[in-house]
Amino acid sequence: MTRAEVLLWVRLKNRRVLGQRVLRQYSVGPYILDFYLPRLRLAIEVDGETHVTEQELEYDRNRQEEIEGLGIQFLRVRNPEIYLDLDSVLERIREKVASLSLNPP
Repeated sequence: MTRAEVLLWVRLKNRRVLGQRVLRQYSVGPYILDFYLPRLRLAIEVDGETHVTEQELEYDRNRQEEIEGLGIQFLRVRNPEIYLDLDSVLERIREKVASLSLNPP
C-alpha cells in the first residue's frame, strides 16, 4: 500500500465508518480495489501520481466502467486530499456510506 492508502486504512479499519466492514486490496476479476465495503458494494480508490497521463486516465475509466457493470459504485480520492485534509475525505466517505445505507444497491 502507498503512504496515502496506509493513512486512510488506519482510519477505515475496524468498522470505523458507520460500522461498515472495509476490506483492503480486494480482488474483482482481474482488478484490485484499494478498499471495498462489501455490504454496500462500494469501492474506494486512492489515486496517486500514476493517474495523470491520458493513457492512465483512460485505463482507469475503462476499469471503473467494467467494475461498475458488476454493480459496484466508486468513490475516488487523490493522494493530496488525504495528505492535506484527511478529515474531509473521511466525511465524504461517511456521506457516501450513509447515502448507500439508506438506499442500498
